[in-house]
Amino acid sequence: MQIKNIGENVYQIDNQIATVNLTPTKQVYQEKLIPYEDKEFRLWNPRRSKLAASIIKGLTIFPFKKDSNVLYLGASAGTTPSHISDICTEGKIYSVEFSPTMMREFIEVAQKRENLIPLLEDATHPLNYQHLLESVDIVYSDVAQAQQTKLFIDNFRLFAKEDATGIIMIKARSIDVTMNPNTIFKQEKRKLEESGLKVLEEIKLDPYEKDHIAFICKKSF
Repeated sequence: MQIKNIGENVYQIDNQIATVNLTPTKQVYQEKLIPYEDKEFRLWNPRRSKLAASIIKGLTIFPFKKDSNVLYLGASAGTTPSHISDICTEGKIYSVEFSPTMMREFIEVAQKRENLIPLLEDATHPLNYQHLLESVDIVYSDVAQAQQTKLFIDNFRLFAKEDATGIIMIKARSIDVTMNPNTIFKQEKRKLEESGLKVLEEIKLDPYEKDHIAFICKKSF
């Protein structure tokens, strides 16, 4: 077994990636746990996590540090937030999810991880939860709806620190099922740039996620 550190608490194990488990012996989504020396690794499945898919597809800008504060839009049941929780051990991951059903599952994960902060809120109305969090180092969005880029921009403007990094996972089919995905990607990138963000990196997520792209951006001024 070959193990290589590729980021803050992120490791490559042979041809897979993993994070160091913040809650040893406990799984989140039946992922494989690998004890090794004084650590326990959680394999990070790229078919269950778009951030993992981005890393495997060659992501070079990885802003997550142990003390990063993160706003996560579209937390769902907590698969990717749990891995960010492994990475940002001294930070907070403010996790917004609109579905009460998903939030119930997420809370089960968050109860074992003190740095996960559940917020049952609508990401299209960030003013409603403005009083619940501080400025953040990273705004991460994975919300599959037509206005996904607008809600990301609105949240970034409200909560991002001056030097913050934004990561948005664009799902083309949630914007328009009739348009060519590449046309949609260009259209959404233009929206980001027109809002004052500079796209530093873009990664298509196939074969792990069809018709998806990751945009990594910062303020352009």
